[in-house]
Amino acid sequence: NIPFTVGGGISSIQDVSALLNAGADKVSINSSAVRRPELIDELALQFGSQCIIVAIDTRQINSPTGGWGAFVHTHGGRKPTEYRTIEWAKEVENRGAGEILLTSMDTDGTKAGFANALTALISGNASIPIIASGGAGTMEHFYEVFTTGKADAGLAASIFHFKEIDIIDLKTYLKDKGISMRL
Repeated sequence: NIPFTVGGGISSIQDVSALLNAGADKVSINSSAVRRPELIDELALQFGSQCIIVAIDTRQINSPTGGWGAFVHTHGGRKPTEYRTIEWAKEVENRGAGEILLTSMDTDGTKAGFANALTALISGNASIPIIASGGAGTMEHFYEVFTTGKADAGLAASIFHFKEIDIIDLKTYLKDKGISMRL
């Protein structure tokens, strides 16, 4: 009963149509949107914003032309672009994205917590849901991303795959802390 989202290698209306016809509820695009931002407009117009997620991989860098700050990266966070993360998030929303999946490449895999300051900044300037990704290691990190980071959702992988945190325990913990949660 949760929406099934597919991402990776999606670059056309035909790709999205095939995925939705195969049972996906939503698609996530990243590198193709950076290469051709009008793709976001086209997909939102054809399929509706509710099924278009734009993934933003971000990293703090010193850009040769843009100075220090959070910049969008592509190819799994390996290739920097000249897009500043905050401005790109605003643009993808304006183009019709229904959600943003924000992954901090600086915190991803560290289990030291989400990039709450950046997440809060983007959440505070967006009217679409922000899914925070990168850095979850404890139940407290999830509580912090929903309160301090103002995220609408939190994503994690390895802590669940390796059973470091039980999903039911996490949901109970968050509900007990006052976070709206379906058990």
